[in-house]
Amino acid sequence: MTDVGLTHVALTVTDMQRSLAFYAAYADLYEVHRRQDSASGADVAWITDGTRPFVVVLIQSNEVTARLSPLAHLGVGCRSRQEVIERCARATVDGISVDGPTDSGPPVGFWAFLRDPDGHTLELSYGQEIGLAVATPSNEQSK
Repeated sequence: MTDVGLTHVALTVTDMQRSLAFYAAYADLYEVHRRQDSASGADVAWITDGTRPFVVVLIQSNEVTARLSPLAHLGVGCRSRQEVIERCARATVDGISVDGPTDSGPPVGFWAFLRDPDGHTLELSYGQEIGLAVATPSNEQSK
């Protein structure tokens, strides 16, 4: 099968194990592929939540020069408001909470920003209407 459409986003990280642990704990992402890049020798991992054919590619580097930071971020939908609250409480203890949780109502929902080990931003949310928007694009809603 050939991949078509949006398949991944790639982030540089300085400590692969620390990043894998962060994304497993806060985003339920797990490793599905690991290798050393033949050209650069960099450690590379593909992580996914298994809900669709999409991965976050983590590429180890000596330094991270470009970061996803608010408002640029990765967004992860949670199963409930309580799950967002619990993960935010853990993030506060871990010293990685950035903003929220905040209830912005539909279609944005209940959300919070966390900072990963390299300064990239992860958004946790509940109640965003992305699935609804994809199922009924704006041009369809107005008909």
